[in-house]
Amino acid sequence: MKVIQLLILAGCVSGFGFPPESSGEDLASVGWQLLRTKAYLPPDFSQQVIDEIWKVWPVRERDLAKKASPAERRKMVFSRYGLMEPPEGGGKGPALGYLDDGKGGWVMSCLACHAGKVAGRVIPGLPNSHFALQSLVEDVRLTKLRLFERPAHLDLASLKIPLGTTHGTTNSVMFGVLLGQRRDLDMLVVPAKPTARRVDHDMDAPPFWNVKKKRSLYADGFAPKNHRVLMQFVLLPENEADTLTSWEDDYRAILAWIESVQPPPYPFDIDRAVANEGRIVFESHCSSCHGTYGPDGVYEQTTVPLDEVGTDPVRLNALTREHREWLRDGWMSNYGQDEVEVDPVGYVAPPLDGIWASAPYFHNGSVPTLWHVLHPDERPIVWKRSENGYDQSRVGLEIQTFDDVPSSIDTPYGRRQHFDTRRSGKSARGHLFPKPLSERQRHAVLEFLKTL
Repeated sequence: MKVIQLLILAGCVSGFGFPPESSGEDLASVGWQLLRTKAYLPPDFSQQVIDEIWKVWPVRERDLAKKASPAERRKMVFSRYGLMEPPEGGGKGPALGYLDDGKGGWVMSCLACHAGKVAGRVIPGLPNSHFALQSLVEDVRLTKLRLFERPAHLDLASLKIPLGTTHGTTNSVMFGVLLGQRRDLDMLVVPAKPTARRVDHDMDAPPFWNVKKKRSLYADGFAPKNHRVLMQFVLLPENEADTLTSWEDDYRAILAWIESVQPPPYPFDIDRAVANEGRIVFESHCSSCHGTYGPDGVYEQTTVPLDEVGTDPVRLNALTREHREWLRDGWMSNYGQDEVEVDPVGYVAPPLDGIWASAPYFHNGSVPTLWHVLHPDERPIVWKRSENGYDQSRVGLEIQTFDDVPSSIDTPYGRRQHFDTRRSGKSARGHLFPKPLSERQRHAVLEFLKTL
């Protein structure tokens, strides 16, 4: 069966600007151009589908869209599904995470999940914590039925596998597993193998400006950081093994671009005296896992055992040893020359550069602010974010909290707007390391984290 596409790469330059559309020949610049212009997958839907998708919305939203101008309606569509305007602006054509196939089709790129916004500003490389993939595909499918258009692979796949149960997170790990089941060790397309078990669960995309500091990829650090691993999400059967080989230089350039980017600086006020106090606390209590920062900073990638970090175990246990061995023994890891960890014991403590911008936190996106990271007992059970608000006091998403999903929410779209930490794979527990700190120390650490 044709299944999901999603790439796993992107990045950003310092500040709130977009990477330059450079004509330079350096490898990183080539990588950025490829991400913006070259399609590695078939189109998901047509421009006409996007133009008419509002017609399948609930009555109230549909009536508002009907009265809106085309420009206002585009903003409504982008807001509803977490789509980002491209840097060239103009209010026309595909969103930042899509490419024009030259025939009116929108082709997904990595930037759909890895170009998000914080405080209303778009930053390529920032996780797109607004992306409503499941809701988008459901409405696309209904719109295609109205227009008598043929369904694409995502339309069909979403009938059998959830794409994401909360806006901003996706079932990306299982996408990779299912695509890998259609390939042998040499990347030749084979009949899909029966799935012994499939553990669907949502993941929060990591910020890719930290990739350069890492020696491996993913929350458990099991995969090597090489250009071939970046290709696993384009393994649709249409892309034959020789096609993948022909794209290797492309992905070398894309990886070079990722590793060239820098995190955005905190744009609001910082109390430098308190931040300096926080640095001392951080280096005493946090740096052994997350590294040190500044001109002489050092990050040595550390995997914290699950029984020590205590965060949600579903991601770690979702991948079978068979899948990890497939990656280890085949083309993806250069037939084992690039190290693969087939028995990871926990989660990688990530670098914290640009941490102020990358809420929500933890690998599953279950914690909305850094204040909640530092106050484990205060983490909300159910929360819903605003679209563009930023909580400067708690450093993270502006949210509403609930003891339960409100009973008035009676649509799948509405439920996906609410992050329910009681659901499988979505727990906000664990990472209790801040508990011994005093309230003054936690406040100081919070201020220091703004400086990274």
